[in-house]
Amino acid sequence: MTAMSAMTRDDGDLLMFRSLHLQARSAYTDSKQLPVGVQRRAVFSSGHLSRAQKTLQSAAESLFSVLFPSGCRICQSPLTTISNLPVCIPCRERMIPLQGNLCAACGEKMVGGRFEIEASPLCAICRRALPYFNQAAAYGAYDGALRDLIHLFKYQRVLSAATVLGGMLGHAFAKLGIVGPLLMVPVPLWPGKRRARGFNQAEDIARSFLRAYAGSGIQLCTGLLIRTRETVSQTGLTRHQRRANLKGAFSTTRPEALHGQTVVLVDDVMTTGATAGECARVLLRAGAKQIFVATVARATREAESVTLGTPLASAAATVS
Repeated sequence: MTAMSAMTRDDGDLLMFRSLHLQARSAYTDSKQLPVGVQRRAVFSSGHLSRAQKTLQSAAESLFSVLFPSGCRICQSPLTTISNLPVCIPCRERMIPLQGNLCAACGEKMVGGRFEIEASPLCAICRRALPYFNQAAAYGAYDGALRDLIHLFKYQRVLSAATVLGGMLGHAFAKLGIVGPLLMVPVPLWPGKRRARGFNQAEDIARSFLRAYAGSGIQLCTGLLIRTRETVSQTGLTRHQRRANLKGAFSTTRPEALHGQTVVLVDDVMTTGATAGECARVLLRAGAKQIFVATVARATREAESVTLGTPLASAAATVS
């Protein structure tokens, strides 16, 4: 009789656990159908839950934190919400859009007051020579929690981060103010590097972004731009060295597909713009009409703008 009672209690506990597990899995599955901007909130939203549902939510989250006591991969604090991305809500909330006065061409953050009288201010570098692309935009600054999230995705294969990063790319794309039809081209990796990493982060972020833009006239072209030679790491190189390092590193496979097209070049991070500039030069030379750049993050150095009246030199106009 005692054994039967113990078995009944064990069965009851197992049934309760299964019920909580199914509720949690259902909530997680439903959350994947939400727009990207909504997904950054906790999987269990308490805004429209009944008292019974809130009780179940609390029990499920408590059970989750006991059974899976892993911490946030950024700040290491305990995770108390069920999500396929191991990053806590406070860390996600610190990934804010890039703010301040930005260069109208390369998106660099600028300091000083002289640019405030300009409708489309340019940093000193773009004032001297405009880049090959028309405009670059990024979601946020490449630092803090956002940089850590990108590193988790690229180097630690936390592939669930692609959904959040794709939503951020959508924010950057909206800044460009362009609509389809257009071609979206991820910055390619050297084949050996792609094999070692297992994926191209720019391509995966672009695919995640496009899931929310079905029927928009945006066509993802993953093999249109390729790397033709391996380059050394750009880290630590000057702007001039970066450009020299990338010279002749890219090529197009089907120039006819680019003729007269608007192209959005996609990457995870834009640092000095040397990679985006070289890719844009190659795409323009192959026949593209105009090039825009959208990235998740932008390394900022807060360049000072220059006074009005400095001559502009368009790099795109010199493509041969």
